[in-house]
Order: sequence, then C-alpha cells, then structure tokens
Amino acid sequence: MDTKKLRQKILDLAIHGKLVQQDPTDEPASVLLERIKAEKERLIKEGKIKRSKKSAKTSDTPHYENVPFEVPDSWVWTTLGEISNYGDSNNVSVTDIADDEWILELEDLEKDTASIIQILSKKERSIKGVRHKFKKGDVLYSKLRTYLNKVLVAPQIGYCTTEIIPFNSYCGISAHYLCHVLRSAYFLDYTQQCGYGVKMPRLSTNDACKGMIPLPPLAEQHRIVAEIERWFSLIDQIEQSKTDLHTAIKHTKSKILDLAIHGKLVPQDPNDEPAIELLKRINPDFTPCDNGHSEKLPQSWCLSRLKELCSFLSRGKSPKYSDNDKTIPVFAQKCNLKEGGISLEQARFLDPSTICKWSEVYKLQTGDILVNSTGTGTVGRTRLFNESYLGQYPFVLPDSHISVVRAKTGIIPQYLYAYISSNKIQQYIEDNLAGSTNQKELYIGVLEQMEIFVPPLAEQQRIVQKIEELFSALDNIQNALEV
Repeated sequence: MDTKKLRQKILDLAIHGKLVQQDPTDEPASVLLERIKAEKERLIKEGKIKRSKKSAKTSDTPHYENVPFEVPDSWVWTTLGEISNYGDSNNVSVTDIADDEWILELEDLEKDTASIIQILSKKERSIKGVRHKFKKGDVLYSKLRTYLNKVLVAPQIGYCTTEIIPFNSYCGISAHYLCHVLRSAYFLDYTQQCGYGVKMPRLSTNDACKGMIPLPPLAEQHRIVAEIERWFSLIDQIEQSKTDLHTAIKHTKSKILDLAIHGKLVPQDPNDEPAIELLKRINPDFTPCDNGHSEKLPQSWCLSRLKELCSFLSRGKSPKYSDNDKTIPVFAQKCNLKEGGISLEQARFLDPSTICKWSEVYKLQTGDILVNSTGTGTVGRTRLFNESYLGQYPFVLPDSHISVVRAKTGIIPQYLYAYISSNKIQQYIEDNLAGSTNQKELYIGVLEQMEIFVPPLAEQQRIVQKIEELFSALDNIQNALEV
C-alpha cells in the first residue's frame, strides 16, 4: 500500500468537497468572504494592515472564471492573499531574540509530513541575520522547494528562517484546513508551475497570494479537518505496522541465519559424510581449530578458518580509470547496494592499458562473496555475485576496497554467504576493524582468521535450500506491503 498516495487522495477528495457531506444549514462561504472583506476594511482604517494595490473597491464578491475544478454550491473560489495576511511577516533581528526562544529552521522539519524533528533555542544554534516571528496557530509555509511539503500549524510561538512564511487567516478560517490545501497535489502543482530558480526553486510572495483556494463554509472546514485527521491517524497506524513488520522480518531473517550456522535450522542426517572428511579431501593437511563443540555444534560439523575454505581470498586492486572506454567495469563498494543486491550501473571503467595489472583470478565469478572492506557505514556489507549481473560486459574486476571470498569445491558459496551475513560474523567484523572513525578498514587477515562452522556437504545443501525457502516467503510478505 502506497500510503503517501493514499494521503494525497484523501486531500484531493477533501478540497473537492467529496470527503464529507455538505450541510444546507451551514453559512455559505460567500457570506464568510463578505465578512472577511469587512474585517480587512476595518483593519485598514485602524492602520493595522495596508490596502493591497490590487484590492477591488467594489463590494462585489470577486468572481473567478476558469477555476481549477468545480466545487459544491456552498463553496467559493478565492485566493490565499484575499483570506490571509500572507507576506506580512514580522522580521526580527537575531540580536533581539532571547536565548531561550525557539528558532525553527527548514532542516528541523521532516519532508512530506512536516513533523518537527527537533526544537532548538537560539543559544543552541549559530545564526545571524533576521528571522520571522510567528505565534501559536499560525500557518508556517516553506516557500523553498515547496515539493518537500514542509507546511504545518505552529504549535507554539517562535522564530523561523525567512524561507518559511508565517501567516494567519481572517474571520476564523481554519488554519489546519488551509494547511491541508497547501499540502495537496493541486496546490503543489501550482507552485511548481510558477516557482523560480532551478536548483533551489522558490515561490514568490506575489504568486503565493494569487494561489487559488477552494473555500468551504466555516463549519464544513472543521468537519473536513476532523475527517482528514481521522484518516491520517489510521494511515499512521498502517505505516507504523509496516515499519514494525519490516523490523520483524529483518529480525526473523537474522534468526534464521543464526539457527542455520549453529546446526538448528534443518535436521542432521547420520548418513551424511562428516564435515571433517570433506575438509580433509579439500586439504589433506587440514587440522580443525578444535573439536568444534565449544558452541555445541552437531557431531558431524567441524570448525575451520575461512582461509582453509577458499581457493581465492584477497582484496582487489587500485584501478586507473578511463573516462572514454566503457568495456571493463570495476566493482566498487557502491555496487553492493544498500537496499540489497548488486548493480554495475554506478561502476566506473578500467583503463584498458592497465589490464595486465590483474591476473585471471581477479575476474569475478558466480558464487564469489564480495565484502566491503573500507568506510564507516559500508564496511562489512556482503553480497553474492552472479555472472548474470555482467549484462553486456565481458567481466568485472574488484577495486582495492572490496574483498573477494571464493569458496573451494565442496563448500557451497550460498552457505558461506549466509554465514558471513549472519549477526555473529557481522559483529566479529565490527569488533576487528582497524583505522580511524571516518575510515574503518577490514584487513584481509581478519577475514582469513574468521572461524567457520562447517556442516557436511549434504547438510549445507539442505540449509541453503531452507534459507531460500524461508527468505522467499518473507520477501513475498514484504513485497505485498508495497503494493
């Protein structure tokens, strides 16, 4: 379920007058507009506001042709400038703001939801210049990159960046209703059509004030807001449930891997050839680390070091890149996608004159396990390579930030991949990193000395099959959440 689209659909129904029923006893919005007009005239006479240069001097309610869409008979089309003091901001020098006053910056607001991420006072920020003062109940509208939907009703008084416009409406028009209109796809489309600036588009005050607003009767505004909030609360619950389910699926996968590498995922078969025989066949000089039973492993399992199980275990090499030749991609850490899987779309390409630097053994093969080996936040990320990822490329070579783990015959790569992906080994990697905070390093020696619980070959196959079966079921559940 795309909850973002669902929210927009609800807002769309709301501003079209289709979310709640109209009540014929409601005072029409046209009467409300006349009252607003009278209120503005009074404030002008009292010198509290200035008359707009474009204000009509007639008493007729403005009539708009070519309105964006039809609205119920009790509604009217108006503009943001007619029903609010948008643009009439109170600028205050930072030097005149008390240290304990709230200072709101754009980065304090979450995109799309406009949820307040943090509340910081002046003394907690390093700021200069001026800020807009706002009061509780004002609409706070970000004119910068309006598509981020940073629009909210102020929960308390404070001061905000001049990229946020505080304003209030006349005659009790619901601030929350206006907020929902400004967050709707309709109004977003308008702002993107008239915004200026390419990289950091803004909405001018003039264009904001000309933005057309579908205005319901006052009583209906409140019914609409209540219904939107009811629906949004339900969506919040759905989103939280989705988040909880994603977390549960992640934890379940981790538990599956943990059971797998400890011999608890599938039953042992007494007819399986013991792992010690397999390992001696792989390497006649093999000597187990110990009996492998310190962690209560099955009798048929054996404890080994990773280096004993690999035909190739090495970091890649530092490449010289070509800006023109696109023949040979170089596998870098970013090719191990954060969200899972492998992609060569972001790979750079090798200078073909340096191909002699790599021997044939460095060409990645199906079953190679690729471990990110540098960088805070990415080190330890592990993916399983398949030659199908090559597409039209003849082969791919690893750069020096990637460690390649290639299993010997008799060790199933998918089992080894599951093992290295487990929390046990990821924690081992984390505990044995070297380097500074900003540049962590996974040395090849740490991988070489990694302890591996080795099941019999037949059991490796059963484990891999069971992991794939269970992971597929969990992935189907996860994919269903995105429909």
